[in-house]
Formats: sequence, C-alpha cells, structure tokens
Amino acid sequence: MENKGNYLKTKLLDNGIKPTYQRIVILDYLETYHVHPTVDDIYHYLAPKLTTLSRTTIYNTVKIFVKAGIVSELNIDNSELRYDITTETHGHFKCDKCGKIYNFTSDKAIESSDLNGFKINNTNILLNGICKDCLDKENE
Repeated sequence: MENKGNYLKTKLLDNGIKPTYQRIVILDYLETYHVHPTVDDIYHYLAPKLTTLSRTTIYNTVKIFVKAGIVSELNIDNSELRYDITTETHGHFKCDKCGKIYNFTSDKAIESSDLNGFKINNTNILLNGICKDCLDKENE
C-alpha cells in the first residue's frame, strides 16, 4: 500500500490538491472500485474503516477531484450524482434490472449539422437495457 499511497499522493499533488489522508482514501476507493459510486456509496464503504469521515467531506472531496479533472461527475438518471475515475471519452450502459453502470469504449465524435455554431464542452453517451449478467440469470 505504501507504493500505491505514494502514487495517490503524487497524483493529488500533480493536480494541485493537498493530499490529506481522507482525500487519499477517497481517491484510492475510486481508483480501486470502478462502480460509478454516489457520495452515499463511498460513505457506506469507507465509514466503518474511517469513523471520522462525513458525507460532507466526501462531497467536498469529489467536487475538488471533478474541478481538477481527475474524476468526472455523472448525472445518469437525474436523481443522483455519480462519480467516475475514468475521465477519457467513453460511454455508459445502465442495466434496467440490477442498476449497475458499465463503461464502454466510445471514441466517436458526435457530429450533426443541427449543432453547427454550437460549442460542445462535454459528451455523454448513455445506453439503457439489460446487462449480460441479468440476461444470463433470466435464461437459467
């Protein structure tokens, strides 16, 4: 963990973020678990291990990460914000049965004459359906 801790600390410093213990732990969670968590998800996982951690600290920390560009913020179903450590261009698939969110490679630019004269700052591709695991369970 010491090498990983140094990597996380350096990543924060390289992005102009003071590497507090809580920030390092939250970044480690995001780097380890690519599950597009909410603030509550992060809190429920980390709180038993870090009793001084609050939802407010997590919220403020992920906002700092988003502002620095090391985490992206997703508003997938207009009810809660989720956070993604993968910041390269990609799409998301949300399973309508289990609710899991999967990343998929998508490096295609969206082009449309309807958007002439517009400046696109961010592209979000979201697909919904039933994931392979849920389909396999249905077919058992």
